[in-house]
Amino acid sequence: MGQIRFMVVSGFLGAGKTTTMIALGEYLKEHYGETAIIANDLGANLVDTNLTQTSGCVVAEIANGCICYQMDNVVDQLRRLRDKDGAVFVMSDIPGCGVGALDHVYHTLANDYSDEFLLSPFTVIVDPERLRMIMPEKADINLPEELVYLLQLQLEEADLVVLNKCDLLSEADIQRYVDFLKTAVPDIPVLRISARERTGIEELAQYVTKNTTQLKNFSVRNNHEFEQAEAKLTWYNRRMFFKTLSGDKIDMNAVVDDLIEEIRMGLIERKRNVPHLKTFATSGNGDFNKASLIGVDYDVEYEQEFLRPHKNMRMIVNARAVCESRPMARIVDDAVDAVCDKYELDCQVFFTECFGMADEGR
Repeated sequence: MGQIRFMVVSGFLGAGKTTTMIALGEYLKEHYGETAIIANDLGANLVDTNLTQTSGCVVAEIANGCICYQMDNVVDQLRRLRDKDGAVFVMSDIPGCGVGALDHVYHTLANDYSDEFLLSPFTVIVDPERLRMIMPEKADINLPEELVYLLQLQLEEADLVVLNKCDLLSEADIQRYVDFLKTAVPDIPVLRISARERTGIEELAQYVTKNTTQLKNFSVRNNHEFEQAEAKLTWYNRRMFFKTLSGDKIDMNAVVDDLIEEIRMGLIERKRNVPHLKTFATSGNGDFNKASLIGVDYDVEYEQEFLRPHKNMRMIVNARAVCESRPMARIVDDAVDAVCDKYELDCQVFFTECFGMADEGR
């Protein structure tokens, strides 16, 4: 079998990595060849059901970990996607802030598997709101200074920087952000897109299929400042199933909205924050609710809401929080209890993962 292209998509928390992969995968499948996505978030087959539905891409999953530390798994996935599914281009996201994949993933593949995999540019997706934190205005959006450091590291790691959500900006603002990026990382190309509106995707696709990684010698191993910054973040994932005790259909959009609001209020009460929280809920038959919160001071963004009432739903909560792991676990537990009491629901939990990078054993 010939080489296939592989690309890691990193990015700021809440910058739209998944939506970008959907848009890019859709274009690549139509114009380049069979395209696949390796999803790192918990429960990709549930959370990103719409990856396959929307982009037509084959979706594989690496859960309970990260591609950086599961290279045997990654290589096996890539070979299967190539040999079984005929993929000629595979992309993968990376959980959280994503710093480290260039070192752990790209260099390992280049050193040990260069005959099998051709590495496209290491691509970092940024969004205007987070970018303001490291611009001269130094926007204060109630996130710790350590997160600013992680954002800067991501830019330095990139082979390509992509400014997403340009549909929300004026042309003058877009130019201001692009000019800043070209000053901050002058040797790194910058592209502008709106993944939601599918603008700029053709240019992005052409770039990542015609260019390869620079394989920078970039590493954060044994970096105390990086470890301190990562220690501020807790990763939370939960998979669960809600059903009405009465068996009646209810407005599950209200359940999702109240659950997120309960989590928000729990964080505010403890003076904590959540740089990115995602929820995905489905009742089957293609009806789903997908929501995102990029901080306790922001409105919930809904990519899609349920179209009709339901008597049950499967749901995943996926978050990167500026909160210690035990309080974060309690906040979500309390939120689930509150919505179950309010809407007379039963909740069955299938999986919970909550840890900080500084926790013992991680």
